[in-house]
Amino acid sequence: MNRILIIAPNWIGDAVMSQPLLANLKACFPQSTIDVLASPWVAPIYRACSEINDVLEIAIEHKRLQWNLRKSVAQKLQEKQYGVCFVLPNSLKSALIPWLANIPFRMGYRGELRYGLINFALPNPSKTNRPPMVEHYLALSSLLEPNIPTPETISRTPQLNVSPFAQKSIRAKLAADSIHENAIYVFCPGAEYGPTKRWPTKHFAVLANTVLTADPTAHIILLGSKTDHLLGEEVLIGTNHSQHIHNWCGATSLDEAIALIAACKILVSNDSGLMHIGAALKIPQVAIFGSSDPHHTPPLSTRAKIISLNMACSPCHKRECPLGHLQCLNNILPQDVFHSIQSLR
Repeated sequence: MNRILIIAPNWIGDAVMSQPLLANLKACFPQSTIDVLASPWVAPIYRACSEINDVLEIAIEHKRLQWNLRKSVAQKLQEKQYGVCFVLPNSLKSALIPWLANIPFRMGYRGELRYGLINFALPNPSKTNRPPMVEHYLALSSLLEPNIPTPETISRTPQLNVSPFAQKSIRAKLAADSIHENAIYVFCPGAEYGPTKRWPTKHFAVLANTVLTADPTAHIILLGSKTDHLLGEEVLIGTNHSQHIHNWCGATSLDEAIALIAACKILVSNDSGLMHIGAALKIPQVAIFGSSDPHHTPPLSTRAKIISLNMACSPCHKRECPLGHLQCLNNILPQDVFHSIQSLR
């Protein structure tokens, strides 16, 4: 297979967890060229993957068909003569472009009435019996060549590289705020999925105070998207060390966020895309889980500590707590997270 196209998932964490699939394809077909079609939201993840030749960005909007745009993109892809396409999302819309581009082998999981658009498919596992996402994506490589085993040398832990340009940009931002690179803690208070993945900002604030009391030379950078900026402000309001806490939520590109996480001493995050980036960069981290399942989407790193209360009502996978108490997160205390941080040193 000379040319392989990947239709990227729409979540940052899922994009990170698809990297071992790319590594497996490259190991099995070393002469192949692997490109990715991705939204601008997740494209930086694939620019950080050494297996990828080209990242093709497409501004597809959520819940919109954008038929003319899809046809236009498909025409350009057809000229590249891809032999195989892996469609990682389960939606019907995600399978339209490779079908319109007449890519002969279109592979993915069954889902959303896309029979014919996907012509080689695996059954989608049930929500109650889901494998880890890395294994979920890796299994798709068996559709291309069932007799080629997954090489033992392929790591099940995602690996990302840091852009030199983003690294230079982050160093300039740190210098502008008089932040020393050897004393950076990154806290990520957001989670795009919803409140049931977000540890309370008041807990983040108490944790920040505790960290800075124990290590007065440290600087804490709050990292996230523009939608997380208000969460960052809530953390700032609850702290006593405003000169050493910096709300950068929405102030960095994802490429820069990758570079910043790679430079930090400790990462503390909810179950989010930034958590998976930290794991792929092998950064010491504490990952806090509430409504989601740490067995399905764990940070795949030996340097990660997972905190989950394993309550009877979790994982519920709901965006809002169906019982109204959110005890799965509220009852994780700042001192527990701080003890985990100390154990990582």
